Amino acid sequence: MDKGAGVKGEDVAVAKLVPLQERRASQRGYQRLLASIRAVGLIEPLCVYEEAGRYVILDGYLRYRACRELGIDNVPCLLLPTKEAYTCNRMVNNLSPVQETRMLNQSLDTIDEGTIAKALGLVSIKHRLKDKLLKQLHPDVVLAFDQKSIPLRVCAEELTHVKPSHQAAILKEMQKAGDFSAAYARTLVLRAPAEMRIEKSRRKSPWQRGAQQKKALATKLEQAEQRYEFYSGLYRQYVADLLKLCIHVRGLISNKRIAAYMTTHHSAMFDRFQEIIFEPKGKKVI
Repeated sequence: MDKGAGVKGEDVAVAKLVPLQERRASQRGYQRLLASIRAVGLIEPLCVYEEAGRYVILDGYLRYRACRELGIDNVPCLLLPTKEAYTCNRMVNNLSPVQETRMLNQSLDTIDEGTIAKALGLVSIKHRLKDKLLKQLHPDVVLAFDQKSIPLRVCAEELTHVKPSHQAAILKEMQKAGDFSAAYARTLVLRAPAEMRIEKSRRKSPWQRGAQQKKALATKLEQAEQRYEFYSGLYRQYVADLLKLCIHVRGLISNKRIAAYMTTHHSAMFDRFQEIIFEPKGKKVI
């Protein structure tokens, strides 16, 4: 915004504010804005200019909407002499993850953790206070994390199990392969030499998890093999019983007296038995 002559600060009644245009925002973003204003008040003033006894909002529609919803009567505003005096600075960048972490940790010197969490619309900010994590990482890894090349999970759950010097080597391998997934990082960590590993007392290492996974896999394979043997045995018994039944039926229908009786009283059943016993796969046995 161009702060030229004639720009002044003033508290303006919300009832006198008129939006120049409405702006949409995600529900999550708007709720965070509400939480911030509710916790610490409105920090950034609205940019307005006076017209016919009203104040037209040039910048800050969502802040105006939130203040009105919260029942705030007056809000701080920057009064511009004309609408043309306002220019929007579109070159403002969002904080990077590392910058955000450092800002939050510095804020704890003057503001308690609960207030910061409420201002951000969060239950807790513990997951954002990554200062201890950053100290465990190689500078190249921190830079990659800050540039959002590597996810937080890879840094926290995988790379911290090896020394920083080896983290840099793993990062180069990931960059070479173009794969920054946790699974690939874990694979590279598992290959780390013993002297590069960091064993943590409170957390299971990838090598311990790997051994447990192998044991669990072996147990599952053993159980699957047992089930296979059980059902294979049932199938073999079924085939044997079916063969015995076929031989028995063949003996019965081969008996002339039985054949004559069945032909007279149960001809359809007798024909079906003959099809099954003497005509396998639809071809009559000669």
